[in-house]
Amino acid sequence: MELIAITVPYFYTAEASDIANALNSGRFNRVHIRKPGCTEEEMRALIEKIPASLRGRLSLHDAHHLATEYNVGGIHLNSRNPAIPAGWKGKASRSIHSVEEIRKVTEDYAFLSPVFPSISKPGYSADFDLREISRHLTPGIFALGGITPARLPELEAAGFAGAAMLGAAWRHEIDREAFKLQFITHGSSIKEITDGARKAVEGGCRWVQVRMKDATAAQVEEAVIQLASLRDSHRITLLVDDHVEMAARLSCLDGVHVGKHDMPVNDARKLLGPGKILGATANTFNDLRTAVAAGADYVGLGPFRFTTTKKNLSPVLGPDGYRRILNECRAQGITSPVVAIGGITSGDIPSILSTGVSGIAVSGSILRAKDPVAETAGLIETIENT
Repeated sequence: MELIAITVPYFYTAEASDIANALNSGRFNRVHIRKPGCTEEEMRALIEKIPASLRGRLSLHDAHHLATEYNVGGIHLNSRNPAIPAGWKGKASRSIHSVEEIRKVTEDYAFLSPVFPSISKPGYSADFDLREISRHLTPGIFALGGITPARLPELEAAGFAGAAMLGAAWRHEIDREAFKLQFITHGSSIKEITDGARKAVEGGCRWVQVRMKDATAAQVEEAVIQLASLRDSHRITLLVDDHVEMAARLSCLDGVHVGKHDMPVNDARKLLGPGKILGATANTFNDLRTAVAAGADYVGLGPFRFTTTKKNLSPVLGPDGYRRILNECRAQGITSPVVAIGGITSGDIPSILSTGVSGIAVSGSILRAKDPVAETAGLIETIENT
């Protein structure tokens, strides 16, 4: 079935390259450029960075007059631009939100949404029944809203012409297995940082966050670069703490984690773009919900108990705190992965995992062990057997 990608609503540095890659990969037939509130200059700047040979497979949601000027192949109608411009010869599309609207579509195709609860807009959902929809579908109706690759077969079986993706089109998929045990570095020198990370990886850990709060940016970058070969050889997920610009710039970094007093999550997402992992720290359900709504891919929830590896701790949560917050997440349909952090040892793992968290983040329990490699392997075994 035909797939269409829709851009995120903000602009980011590598966006033109991401759009070109999406089209050249053969995964997506078209890319819709949707930038509510953008200026003409911003739209021009983005289009001009996209190879001219690919512009025929673009559709503009705004600044429709630029479509003819740049040989863009399509336009999308909306409340801001409700009518097809006079003389337009390319493709036209629009969005609909009910089964009754399907037979009123006169454009080349339309997006019916939200078919599933939206990934990019938490709380945005509709009460659609795919069996009911399938009896009314006509050619050119695409599913939109909550679309993931796993859901494509049922959409195809229902009779949709294709599907449009926003969040799932650009997001870096989190490795759920790697996510189960995360190692956060700690130390006063680059050697301490890299040695600790290597021992954790040797023990089987596949998620490393480089955290060096008292180091210069140059020192942090040097540590990251030294760990890049480890990322490639062991296929680990490598993140840096706090340094959003560094994560956006370095290809060896999979993403960044921001604390409650670091760059705001929405600002970090706009700088980072949607293609890299963005984690955020939370201590309460409101913290968590706000971070996810602002663009966090996962949340580090804690502290579990007092820890000497972090300054300015928030109130400790303990198992009851995690259980209460995770229950609120389930009640409100928030499914973003949550990693527990803060003074966790092997003996705490069963009680923590019983609360519904997706992973455990550790630092001191590995670094203070007589055999950090064996300690890491033991933690993984405990997680797997819980």
